[in-house]
Amino acid sequence: MLSLHEREIVMRISPRDAKHHVPNYFQMASSTFLSLKGYGVELIAEQTILITGATDGLGKATALALAKLGARVLLHGRDEARLALAKADITAESGNPKIATYRADLAVLAEVRHLAYTVLAEHPALHTLINNAAAAGSPTRSLSADGHEMQFAVNYLAPFLLTRLLLPALAAGAPSRIINVSSAGQFPINFDDMMMAQNYQPLDAYRQSKLAQVMFTFSLAPQVADAGITVNVLHPGSMMPTKLAQGFFNRSMDTLETGVNSVLRLASDPALDGVTGLYFDHLTETRANEQAYDADVRRRLWALSEQLTQAE
Repeated sequence: MLSLHEREIVMRISPRDAKHHVPNYFQMASSTFLSLKGYGVELIAEQTILITGATDGLGKATALALAKLGARVLLHGRDEARLALAKADITAESGNPKIATYRADLAVLAEVRHLAYTVLAEHPALHTLINNAAAAGSPTRSLSADGHEMQFAVNYLAPFLLTRLLLPALAAGAPSRIINVSSAGQFPINFDDMMMAQNYQPLDAYRQSKLAQVMFTFSLAPQVADAGITVNVLHPGSMMPTKLAQGFFNRSMDTLETGVNSVLRLASDPALDGVTGLYFDHLTETRANEQAYDADVRRRLWALSEQLTQAE
């Protein structure tokens, strides 16, 4: 569970009804600023937002949309050259100079810690954290630098640790939001073979890591509510034209715009102020895999995650 420092009481958040007309935030980000009035996204210009996996695909497109809205956008990636290119592209297209880059390999927990400490030192107040980075499994099982199955390490353990370490900045920036980008493809966790050493299937490994993200969201939300932090998780789109999706399916269904709109809605919609601990499929609140609602399973996963990441 969170430490007493992480759970300092600020205020109790009361969820609101999230069912309402949802505007297209992706189109808004490409329009004039005045057209954004009334949707709450004008406040984005006053925010500092960290998005992981922001050098291509959904992450880069979301970062661009946020930059067009005037936010201070912190781009994470694992390659310096690609980060520099993403920053140049986003700055040029958005006209927003408030773009910073942070390099870290999320398959190395020591680098996750360094990323968190660097962000904390340079940005004491953080308003939104978007855990977007993800790894798609190779045909053969591989391990992270810390000895964990690669997809479980990058897609789940890294954001678990990063989020925990950034809670002081998110509390300082409250009301703030944590958005975990998951998937509708979710596979029940087998604690007897969580790292899939006995029966590795690439897609099942990916889906297991994504269900773990959902469970983390459900567990974390009530712990940080009093600090003014909301935590939600979503499936942004199905088989979008991203490298990750194409690596699995080699075809597209949803557009990249669909995914960006789903993420931006959770980041900026004022109707979601105080709404926390929910799973969304695109723009609609729905139910995740049933295992996510088993409190005993969530507690077991949390304890194991703390052990594997050596989280404070």
